[in-house]
Amino acid sequence: MKTIEINGHLRGTLGSKTAKELRREGHVPCVIYGGGENVHFHADERDLNKLVYTPDVYLISIKLGDKTTQAVLREAQYHPVSDKTLHIDFIEVIPGKAVALKLPVELYGTSIGVKNGGVLRRNAKTLYVKGLVDTLPDTIKIDISKMRIGHTIKVGDLSIPGVEMLEAANRVVVAIKTSRKAVAETEAEEAEEGAEGAAAEGEAAAEESAEG
Repeated sequence: MKTIEINGHLRGTLGSKTAKELRREGHVPCVIYGGGENVHFHADERDLNKLVYTPDVYLISIKLGDKTTQAVLREAQYHPVSDKTLHIDFIEVIPGKAVALKLPVELYGTSIGVKNGGVLRRNAKTLYVKGLVDTLPDTIKIDISKMRIGHTIKVGDLSIPGVEMLEAANRVVVAIKTSRKAVAETEAEEAEEGAEGAAAEGEAAAEESAEG
């Protein structure tokens, strides 16, 4: 897992008023859970944007004075209009203890179904998983090259060493749906086959008539 370092500052005063003041100064209120006592701090919005506006998942070294805490991002809250980051929750990484987080889904390969005119439907860009930080992959890679029209890959179809899926097993991750183009091509192929069959039958009948 990729690593990144963030410099933070412990919060002396909590509350919505103080949080608003921090945001006006370009800082984002944050909290670290999972290590016993919750740690409230704030950090520069520009540094935190490297974490929240990216599909990548990082192991984060949060420096608070002379102490450094290893953590992963759990959830970020955004302003409904400006999309600015309002608050971030982190989970402390404890050696030997699994953590729960969202990993991005990475599709690779060219689907047979798409080649035949089907439409790729990506239903999940991230999946909620659990595992040790040392063994968790950067992404959940899914090979779609053998998928045909009508095929789906669900969470229950995925098996990744060191990764426990926390999503419902029947959740569809990716699907290949039919399209007007695919239907038209299928109908054209069927029409051609039918025409060829009729022509063959006509030729056979003509031969029988000639022989008779």
